[in-house]
Amino acid sequence: MTLANGARAMGARAIISVRNLVKHFPVETGFLRRETGRIKAVDDVSFDLEEGETLALVGESGCGKTTASHCIIQAQAPTSGQVLFRMDATQPPVDLAQIDKQALQAARRNIRMIYQDPYSSLNPRMNLLQIIGEPLVINGMARSRAELQARVAELLSMVHLDPSAMNRYPHAFSGGQRQRIAIARALSLSPKVVLADEAVSALDVSVQAQILNLLKELQTQLGLTYLFVAHNLAVVKYEADRVAVMYAGKIVEIGETEAVYTRPQHPYTEALISAAPNPDPDTKYRPRIVLSGEVADTGNLPGGCAFHPRCRYAQERCRDELPALSPRARADEPEHLSACHFAAELDLAGIARVAESDPP
Repeated sequence: MTLANGARAMGARAIISVRNLVKHFPVETGFLRRETGRIKAVDDVSFDLEEGETLALVGESGCGKTTASHCIIQAQAPTSGQVLFRMDATQPPVDLAQIDKQALQAARRNIRMIYQDPYSSLNPRMNLLQIIGEPLVINGMARSRAELQARVAELLSMVHLDPSAMNRYPHAFSGGQRQRIAIARALSLSPKVVLADEAVSALDVSVQAQILNLLKELQTQLGLTYLFVAHNLAVVKYEADRVAVMYAGKIVEIGETEAVYTRPQHPYTEALISAAPNPDPDTKYRPRIVLSGEVADTGNLPGGCAFHPRCRYAQERCRDELPALSPRARADEPEHLSACHFAAELDLAGIARVAESDPP
């Protein structure tokens, strides 16, 4: 599935296709609240989420990855673009950005979200039966209290929590247990797609591993498709089948996880990988690339490539011409796309390999 700026039809295996997604926030000033600018949080983003896979959206804070996920589930209305969702293999996909409220509610039963903070995402005044059972009650999927309790017990067992705890409140559980509760709630309607927005970033490292293993287990067991929003590259490398790297509201690189990590095709990806800690004491020193300047201001983006003020490879063309997201990698990696004018000419894979020199 090669993206051509969103122009292609929905891929055969895609369950969600995002096409030319844009989300701009107006900047208003003065007494009359006149619009004086726009923050381009998501700016012409296109990708396919294939059934049964885990696609990770990664990048620094403010790059637009969370906003993009919120636009997909229509928690925020996109400024423009399409979010095509295939609810049934026998039916044509629907555009979530265009359908009416009733149809959107039906679609949302199949697309659920796990939020970052397990302490604020659960209502402290509701017990587990109410928290996990609320979507079932709202959607008329529990006809009696006994049926509701049976389903909640099943979901708690699925996330390895004791069903007898369904009458307890969130304060009685640890952060990792609360995130398991949030996962159980997300699975209550038997969705096809789960959007995980930094789902483990607020947890201790040991607990992160448990939750990541649980998500993999549930994916295998239930045939789930994940869109995994994260900034921790170690987590992404373990969890994702493909990675989409975002910078200043745009995808600058997308490809299979192994290819992106070992053969990065964009200077920003190269810098991110170099900054990731390497836990293996037996490997040789890997030099870190320290980026100069500040993250691009999405309310006042530079001309050409938004990354060029921080890029050590930048040339005059980068300042004037916006690079398209297109195949830049080896011939045997047609799905590996990069938005860099010179990726094919640069040996960016060198930083992903272990450096031959000793540490300074």
